[in-house]
Amino acid sequence: MEKITVKSKFSTRQMAMVGMLSAISIFLGLTGLGFIPIPPVKATIMHLPVIIGAIIEGPIVGVLVGSVFGLFSMYQAFTTPLPTSFIFWNPIIALLPRILIGVVSYYVYVFCKKYFKKQSLSIGVSAVLGTLTNTIGVMGLTYVIYLEKYAQALGISTTAAKIGIGGVIVTNGSIEAIVSAVISIPVVLTLIKIKKM
Repeated sequence: MEKITVKSKFSTRQMAMVGMLSAISIFLGLTGLGFIPIPPVKATIMHLPVIIGAIIEGPIVGVLVGSVFGLFSMYQAFTTPLPTSFIFWNPIIALLPRILIGVVSYYVYVFCKKYFKKQSLSIGVSAVLGTLTNTIGVMGLTYVIYLEKYAQALGISTTAAKIGIGGVIVTNGSIEAIVSAVISIPVVLTLIKIKKM
């Protein structure tokens, strides 16, 4: 009986975490607060709840929050379409990289904890690689599936589109990775302390 109660409480906490972090991700998207203007680009932090959830509660929570993030990006692409919104009409691009954020973040964190004494370093590396999973995943799949259509939508050549996709990965990816690490470290450390209380 005792084991069942503990498992039930754990599951309830996980579901509460999924609900809370999913709501934060959607709020960031709806309000525009999920985008930080760092000229000349806008860095997104909408994936941060996925990383935080995965590190704190495990890969299943990360996958569920990532799925909500992906579904929300599909919803936005259909309801407020932009010239390149067709990219996120495809569930492979909208969902797969977002689901993998949670998986990568969790297992990188577990791996790093074995080698790094400072927990903050493990969290930082996990946040960076989780972020790059999203950026490289979305832009890489765009390159593979929609390169020509992407170029047409922007009114540029496929060569320019290739350079543009590479530029987004390098520029946005690196800025978002740094921002993610800076925000994730204090948030995760605080949540870990609360969890232990």
